[in-house]
Amino acid sequence: MLRNERRPIGLFLLLALVGCFTFANTAVAQKVRVQTRAFTPPNLSLSADPKIITVCEGPAIVNLHAAATSDYPISYRWTSNAGHIQGDGPNVAWDLSGLQPGYYKAYVDIDTGSGDAACQAFSSTAVLVNRCAPPPPSCPNVGIECPDRVVLGEPLTFRSTVSGGSPNITPIYNWTVSAGRIIDGQGTDTIHVDTSGLAGQSVTATLSMGGYTLECSATCTVQFPVPVLCKKFDEFPAIAYNDEKARLDNFAIELQNDPTATAYVIVYPGRRGRPGDVQKHSTRIVDYLVNSRGINGQRIVTIVGPARDDLVVELWVCPQGANPPAMAP
Repeated sequence: MLRNERRPIGLFLLLALVGCFTFANTAVAQKVRVQTRAFTPPNLSLSADPKIITVCEGPAIVNLHAAATSDYPISYRWTSNAGHIQGDGPNVAWDLSGLQPGYYKAYVDIDTGSGDAACQAFSSTAVLVNRCAPPPPSCPNVGIECPDRVVLGEPLTFRSTVSGGSPNITPIYNWTVSAGRIIDGQGTDTIHVDTSGLAGQSVTATLSMGGYTLECSATCTVQFPVPVLCKKFDEFPAIAYNDEKARLDNFAIELQNDPTATAYVIVYPGRRGRPGDVQKHSTRIVDYLVNSRGINGQRIVTIVGPARDDLVVELWVCPQGANPPAMAP
């Protein structure tokens, strides 16, 4: 008796992997059932923080973050058209130090390792590099050297010192004075000032530096002392001796009130006078002041003036520090 025999047949199905699809084989009860799972291509986005950066001194770092999704492990490859990218993986640092202002790009490629283009992705981002803001304007250090010697009637010299401040600026020297007159040097670092008629006054020199957007100035003040001048106390012709003594008494009182003052006795000879008249009057006046009024002889100076029509005597009191009296012609 013939019997039909059924032999199990193992069916092997060779499946071609196309793109990024995978197949799972399952044999159930002598039948082959194939399950297919679709693969989603990777997603990728790239962000930069910050998007705008100002490059001055020191490091200028931008943080790059690649947000990617895939069913398989991801590898990252970073490039840029400038600067240096530091690190690996989805988060890296982009060093833009020292670059000129402008837009710069960073790129990232990801790959799942299949070698198929459908399993790869690419993205880029741009960052703006701004020029470092210029430093705020600043005044130079402006100073004025005041004259250390102040003499009435002699020019004063004011000299400036300028250093520092905003670079690449040509300074402009603008001088003003509160009294007197600038003789020369306007527009330069040194001026000379006429001091005629400034006795007892102060002179303030002000230097304003032009060329800067700020008010850059300096001042210097010198004081002229109140002049110490001789004072003519009396003047008389050849008079009787008793009248002369009365005048000398008052003169002596004035000298006693200021023990530091000097007495000047100026005798102007008369053109028609007799020889010896000048010596006679000078000796008589000094003798009376010293011996009768107690004035120290060292405080008395006698001077012979130019001849006049008639003999004239002038009595002067000169405070300490005053110049001798000027004789009239």
